[in-house]
Amino acid sequence: MRLSEVFKQKECVFSIEVFPPKKDGAGPESLYPALEQLAKLSPDYISVTYGAGGGKAGLSTVQIARHLKQELGVEPLAHLTCVNSTRQQVGQVIEALEEAGIENLLALRGDRSPDAEPSTDFAHASELASYIKSAGDFYLAGACYPEGHVESESLRQDVENLKYKLDAGVEHLVTQLFFDNNRYYRFMNLVRKSGIQVPVQAGVMPIVSARQVRRTVALSSASLPPAFTKMLSRYDQDEKALFDAGIDYAIRQLRDLIEGGADGVHLYAMNNPEVARRVYEGIRDLLPEAKA
Repeated sequence: MRLSEVFKQKECVFSIEVFPPKKDGAGPESLYPALEQLAKLSPDYISVTYGAGGGKAGLSTVQIARHLKQELGVEPLAHLTCVNSTRQQVGQVIEALEEAGIENLLALRGDRSPDAEPSTDFAHASELASYIKSAGDFYLAGACYPEGHVESESLRQDVENLKYKLDAGVEHLVTQLFFDNNRYYRFMNLVRKSGIQVPVQAGVMPIVSARQVRRTVALSSASLPPAFTKMLSRYDQDEKALFDAGIDYAIRQLRDLIEGGADGVHLYAMNNPEVARRVYEGIRDLLPEAKA
């Protein structure tokens, strides 16, 4: 099913993100038990990230997306990045996705890496989106940044740049993670005033470990509101308490977003079914049934 149909049926779409296993020697099939648990939460779709480094990462994404669709009956949204890939490499992954019956793709430039030579074939996600549209009949999603992309001069400029993605065929947007809902609401106000009317899903990541604090929070460049920093300060030496507090913070954040009219919420659960289950149980009373 194309995700355009999902957004027509649901006032607020609920989705979860997973990533191919990163440990040495771990194949995509090592993620299957977690996928089975996530599928029980009945997400409207599950997105599958695309690791850095070209074709091998893309094939892992294809395998996981195929398993979701063909074995678990969950619609996948396969990520596709281009920052380190040639046009030929991207074309090979698109062919594999098409052969697997994958209809929905998330077109991303990807993060630049000092250890990899950037592609000269694609400079922006909008160029990748245009190429995907020319290569096959796919539904396209794109990324957006509630506090502005780090390479943009301003949030307003970043919002205007989103129009290049829409012109290239992107039909809905998913935000980078954020911890301050006020930033999201300000962003959405600018988005709608600019004339962009496509659905925008709010991306939320529960912070449940000190490792996440050191890595994810530091690298995300997301603003940290007082309630969030107070939580970190209070529980940074107590892993169990931080786990519970991080889930509670995410639930409260998501409930506010759903009640505030978000087109959808996207859960960055870090391949952890227990985190996803507990968050889902905290918001499922607010998630709407499909429209008749």
